[in-house]
Amino acid sequence: MLCRMIPRKKKTGTVPVYLNVYDLTPINGYAYWVGLGVYHSGVQVHGIEYAFGAHEHSTTGIFEVEPRKCPGFTFRKSILIGRTDFGPREVRGFIEKLAGEYSGNSYNLITRNCNHFCNDMCLRLTKRPIPSWVNRLARLGFLCNCVLPAGLNETKVRQIRAEDGSNNEKKLRSQSSRYTSASKPEPQLSSRSSSSSTRKSQSTGTKSKTLFNQKVNALLL
Repeated sequence: MLCRMIPRKKKTGTVPVYLNVYDLTPINGYAYWVGLGVYHSGVQVHGIEYAFGAHEHSTTGIFEVEPRKCPGFTFRKSILIGRTDFGPREVRGFIEKLAGEYSGNSYNLITRNCNHFCNDMCLRLTKRPIPSWVNRLARLGFLCNCVLPAGLNETKVRQIRAEDGSNNEKKLRSQSSRYTSASKPEPQLSSRSSSSSTRKSQSTGTKSKTLFNQKVNALLL
């Protein structure tokens, strides 16, 4: 008698790993349908969303937010990438290791952005990459760097920092907390100077966002 060989099913894990995709510009409403667009993304596992953003220090740029509610971006869709057997503690340890690889000042819109981080994380957790359309514009920019609008390479998506006292967002305990604790406390400002600086920062943020959208529109049109 011949024995029939029954193929074993590959173990895929039990914990779902999602990629949450956000729009960075309103033009994505049109560009999405032709496979382009500028997107932010985060990886959701065990009820926490992990993402990567920029700042000017050598500490980690990885941060945590409530799934599908990353401040400053418009949520588009959630994609099931695969499954993992990593428990909450294992994922935490895994993120702490990645924290040293993804410092805030290493962020680059074309070669090392939030989507690169998410792809790396998904590959290590599920052995599956993120969809190609999520980061397609960055790859095109890398191949055609000479035709990009001036200054686009230096444009950075700033790291979203959780506000003090907020219960909806969680902070990643990493090297960034050491940097904060080591720095000296700043003197308190008067209410008049504080309101003036707030108005200036809001004005600067609005101009930066407008300039970013103009550059992205110039690239896509």
